[in-house]
Amino acid sequence: MSSPLRFNFSKFPEGGLLIVIVVLGILLSVFGGEVQRPKMVQGPDGQWTRAMEKDPSGQDVPAFVKVNNFFNAETLTQIAKDTSFFAIMAVGVTCVIITAGIDLSIGSVYALAAVCGAMFMNQLGPDAGPWAAVGGVLVTIAASFICGALNGVMIVAFNLHPFIITLGTMAIYRGIAFVLTNGQSIGGFPQGFRDFVRQGVIGDLSLVPLIVMILVCVVGAIFLSRMVVGRQVYAIGGNEVASRYSGIRVARTKLLVYIIGGGTAGIAAVLALGYYGAASSGDGQGYELTVIAGAVVGGASLFGGKGSALGAVLGAVILQMIATGIVIIGIPQSYSQIVTGVVVITAVLLDQFNRWISDRRLLAQTAHAKKEAVETTSPPVPVK
Repeated sequence: MSSPLRFNFSKFPEGGLLIVIVVLGILLSVFGGEVQRPKMVQGPDGQWTRAMEKDPSGQDVPAFVKVNNFFNAETLTQIAKDTSFFAIMAVGVTCVIITAGIDLSIGSVYALAAVCGAMFMNQLGPDAGPWAAVGGVLVTIAASFICGALNGVMIVAFNLHPFIITLGTMAIYRGIAFVLTNGQSIGGFPQGFRDFVRQGVIGDLSLVPLIVMILVCVVGAIFLSRMVVGRQVYAIGGNEVASRYSGIRVARTKLLVYIIGGGTAGIAAVLALGYYGAASSGDGQGYELTVIAGAVVGGASLFGGKGSALGAVLGAVILQMIATGIVIIGIPQSYSQIVTGVVVITAVLLDQFNRWISDRRLLAQTAHAKKEAVETTSPPVPVK
């Protein structure tokens, strides 16, 4: 009988990720040191302005305050904002990885969808009404769904490994975005759309991306854990042949998860359009590594059959904290990709080790069960 105070990680595997986040936060707070930041005060009109103080000569000079280099409002809000874009896409990629698939084109889908929405809104101009923004959002989402559907159709129809298909579409989608824009940045969106996405509550903390990230996480969790098709996604990743013989429409389910993956890239692209105010064919370069890394660190197994939406979000948070910690500690930014790669390899090795442990335990349990069955079915020894 287990103690009621003992935490059961098998029922809540994301608990380990939460512990990692807390430990990372403590380490960065301790070793990050302090930094001087401008002191801000809120005026009668609600606007934040720099506080002033008197210097020894009696002149007004900007006031500064010492804060922890990591544990301060500006750094935490920056982490929250940056994480939201990657975490949204990580939820979609997790659905793909659970089926033992992969989507290397996620960054290119993000770029192409953003370019399509940007071109639509640019044609209507910055003074267009709210319907222009609504149309731009719909065009962006539609483009991402089409890209995801094309990935899924080719994987299912040609029966090729998703790595090959998405490696090709990664180049194709970005090439299309480059042709559409001639390599130029597209801006000139309705100001109301930008104001809506960028509205915040604390400094630069944008509330809309965080809310969308939470909604995507909740919807993804419901899809994977509460819906029949979500359970079929796990079944396909666990054993595709057995799933097909059990009546699961494997091709249709695979197509669905790639459409979902593309859709999450479109959602992130919509938020990026509103936040940054422009789009180009170079957007999202290298995002596939960060997004897939977030899903893997969050517990998604590249062998299939394992992963969760909450884990994907927490994995993205961990990677963003590591990237921020590299800057805070003073390690050159050029090492960030190296660290991300090491984290991904470590996560995969740990997953493989866990699979080995599980297989050994299953073999031991099977052998023990067979031994008990033999003992119970053996005829009794006659007594002379």
